[in-house]
Amino acid sequence: MGMNWQPDAWGYVFIAIAGFLATDIWRWLGVVAGRRLREDSEVLNWVRAVATALVAGVVSKLIVFPTGVLESSPLWLRVGSIAVGALAFFLGRQVPAIGIASAIAFLGAGLYLLGF
Repeated sequence: MGMNWQPDAWGYVFIAIAGFLATDIWRWLGVVAGRRLREDSEVLNWVRAVATALVAGVVSKLIVFPTGVLESSPLWLRVGSIAVGALAFFLGRQVPAIGIASAIAFLGAGLYLLGF
């Protein structure tokens, strides 16, 4: 008894509505609640600290326990790309795009030169 599902326009409408309800409502509630917060409040400092910790955790996981092509790349290359990106970030007037682009370029060049 195989079910033969054929996508139609209603499926995409359902996905769009479900995606909106799951994410955008919370964003709008955040905007409304955020108007009452002061930029230097303790709550906002805590939110920034948690967001920074989450990003640091994800980046650390990608470096120490990578998947895909990065899994076969050497640890020194992954750590080196982070170091190059951090150095470029601080030398480039703390523009995130400069640090990210430098880290990706270093990693990509290293993977290319190592034959990945």
